[in-house]
Amino acid sequence: MAIFLTKDSKVIVQGMTGATGMKHTKLMLADGTNIVGGVNPRKAGTSVDFDGTEVPVFGSVKEAMEKTGADVSVLFVPPAFAKAAVVEAIDAEIPLAVVITEGIAVHDSAAFWAYAKAKGNKTRIIGPNCPGLITPGQSNAGIIPGDITKPGRIGLVSKSGTLTYQMMYELRDIGFSSAVGIGGDPVIGTTHIDALAAFEADPDTDLIVMIGEIGGDAEERAADFIKANVTKPVVGYVAGFTAPEGKTMGHAGAIVSGSSGTAQAKKEALEAAGVKVGKTPSETARLARAALGA
Repeated sequence: MAIFLTKDSKVIVQGMTGATGMKHTKLMLADGTNIVGGVNPRKAGTSVDFDGTEVPVFGSVKEAMEKTGADVSVLFVPPAFAKAAVVEAIDAEIPLAVVITEGIAVHDSAAFWAYAKAKGNKTRIIGPNCPGLITPGQSNAGIIPGDITKPGRIGLVSKSGTLTYQMMYELRDIGFSSAVGIGGDPVIGTTHIDALAAFEADPDTDLIVMIGEIGGDAEERAADFIKANVTKPVVGYVAGFTAPEGKTMGHAGAIVSGSSGTAQAKKEALEAAGVKVGKTPSETARLARAALGA
C-alpha cells in the first residue's frame, strides 16, 4: 500500500529528452520506477537508451497513454512551456501529473489548476516547483534521492524539497510508506490536506510527518483538518522561525505579512490540533521517534 504512487504505476516523462529529463529519468529507472515512455513531439517515434533500457518517445501524452497504459506523468518542461504541457496531460486525463519545473509564472499555475478543476479533477497535480514523490522500494516520480531511506511506516508531506530529503535521512532506519513533496509556490495542486487524508486512509502508514514553512495559511488549514479528521499521530516542522518580516524567503509563497503566516502562528495552530512541532528538523525527527516508540 502507498499513496498516489505504487510499484504498478506506469510512468511517462514529459521533457525526457532534455538534459534535466534525461538525468532524472536515468535515476528514476535505477530506483525501479516503471518508466514506459517519454513525450516530445519533435522526437516522436525515436527511443532513448538508458544503460540498456530502451524508452520510446511519443508525440503526445494521449498517444503515450494509449500505447503504454501510462497513469503517471513527470514533467521536466521549461517554465515557458509548462502550462501547455500540464494542460495536455489534463486533456489526456492522466490520473497523476507531477510538475517538477521551478519558476512557472503564478498565473500559469493558477490557469492549469483551474483547468484541471473545470475538467472534473480527473488529473491530480503535484507541484509545481516540487521534488515529486517516492514510495521507497516501489517507485520514484521526481528528483527525490532514492537511496537515502527504506520502506517503512512513516508518511511524509513537505513544502520543501531539501527538508524532505533531510527528514527522510534522519528517519532512514525507520523508513517511509510514501513521501510527497508538494512544492512551495503560492498556487499548487495537491495540498497538505490532500496528503494528510491519503495517509490517514493508508493502512501501512502509522505516523505522519508534515513539513511547512512561513507564508500563507496552508498549515493553519491543515491544522483544522487534522483536528477534525486525522486519528494517527502527526509530527510537524515549520521552516522560517528566524525569517524577517516582509521578506520572501526561498519559495515564492514564503512571505510573511504582520502576524499572518509566521512560523510561530503556524506552530501554535498545529499544536492546538495535537501536533507535536519541532523547532529544528532534527528535533522533529526525535519527536517522530518518540511517537513511534522507536
